Amino acid sequence: MKRILTPTELECLLGEDIKALRLQKNIDRKSLCAQAGISEHALRNLEGGQGTTLKTLIRILKALNRESWLSQIAPRTSINPLHLVKEKEQRQRARRKKHAAEEEI
Repeated sequence: MKRILTPTELECLLGEDIKALRLQKNIDRKSLCAQAGISEHALRNLEGGQGTTLKTLIRILKALNRESWLSQIAPRTSINPLHLVKEKEQRQRARRKKHAAEEEI
């Protein structure tokens, strides 16, 4: 069974992913912060899973060319389940009613 992660664990994983991506692109903290327009302290907090603002996260993702990560948070569905229900064929006749004798059984 897959274990559900706590918010703190998710923050740490996100921070590790961002740090790994930054290192993979060979960008030092100072350069990334300058490009994103944030402080080094804010980036350190983000990479360390210590919490950050949504604005900081978005700025970092834009600077790393990973804005697509944001679209994965709430992907748009191409098929709305409610539309499937509405498109169901309309009933042509009513169900047969049970006789009184059958209902007592």
